[in-house]
Amino acid sequence: MEQTIRVELSTTKKEKPKTDQLEFGRTFTDHMFVMEYSDPLGWHNAEILPYQPLMVDPSSMIFHYGQSVFEGLKAYLTPDGDAQLFRPERNLQRLNRSNDRLCIPPIDEKFALKAIKQLVALEKDWIPSTEGTSLYIRPFIISTEPYLGVAPSRHYKFIVILSPVGAYYKEGINPVKIAVENQYVRAVVGGTGEAKTGGNYASSLKAQEVSAKEGYAQVLWLDGVEKKYIEEVGSMNVFFKINGEVVTPALNGSILEGVTRNSVIQLLKHWNIPVVERKISIDELHQAYKDGLLEEAFGAGTAAVISPIGQLTWNLEHLVINNGNTGELSKNIYDTLTNIQYGKEKDPFNWIEKVNEPVRVKR
Repeated sequence: MEQTIRVELSTTKKEKPKTDQLEFGRTFTDHMFVMEYSDPLGWHNAEILPYQPLMVDPSSMIFHYGQSVFEGLKAYLTPDGDAQLFRPERNLQRLNRSNDRLCIPPIDEKFALKAIKQLVALEKDWIPSTEGTSLYIRPFIISTEPYLGVAPSRHYKFIVILSPVGAYYKEGINPVKIAVENQYVRAVVGGTGEAKTGGNYASSLKAQEVSAKEGYAQVLWLDGVEKKYIEEVGSMNVFFKINGEVVTPALNGSILEGVTRNSVIQLLKHWNIPVVERKISIDELHQAYKDGLLEEAFGAGTAAVISPIGQLTWNLEHLVINNGNTGELSKNIYDTLTNIQYGKEKDPFNWIEKVNEPVRVKR
């Protein structure tokens, strides 16, 4: 029997920020979803509560051993005023893959989607309507057992919070400058790179800090062993259009399988544009640039959707791509994905999940 969700409404409402003043991930809505796990009860006590601080013991294992996972997706407002999600089942499937890697008990994906939809429906008036804005959804799980010992926790909290957001990068769809990272690494095969866990992002901060001081929006990560093969750009998957063919690094155990990445690949195939997932080295990319074959480059992820790369800096050489302009393909992908997400264009892939409809079981 599926458990119910207890709802406690907030008695005070927060003031909503003006849409032209939205920063990414700074403002949060009136309510949140919380569910607990313990042995032998399993996942239980599902609640929608007023947004509030968490009460956790200082010895909770999350603070000491970093056992946590998270996801990121968005709710969009259509021209008709409906709220909808973009491929949320993919995020929840990935959350469970991350759970498995971090030894966290799996969640019921169908119930989690029901909870997210109920929370978003409750907070629908927090979804901004200005173009390019949305309601960011952050599901996450933390280990809460009060124990100083290196072992999987026996207690967890699964929480979902919501944040009205504008553009992730202030540059928007305009090209960004990226530095190729030669010193630090993001992840290695056999590590946690293909899981969405906080430690991956903590280890990326130093390189990001150094590159930001030099005027770069993010770094291009190379593999952690040979520091030769391209993996991700910042916290996004990366694509290159080389001589008419689109290339993206193949999933290898250290690269996160992005929902937007998968969507871009499906879209390119739908358009009959050649796309391949394979290993690509920074040397190969540099040679393609020298030969005049590197036509476009862009990052792909939930937060920014598509982020064109106008310049790559590697070994002090500036590789200016497409004269520093947004490429036609990058723009077409961005427009098509966002039009589907906002309900402005037909969805031929069955990607959209209406918030006010029952949860569909997709196969």
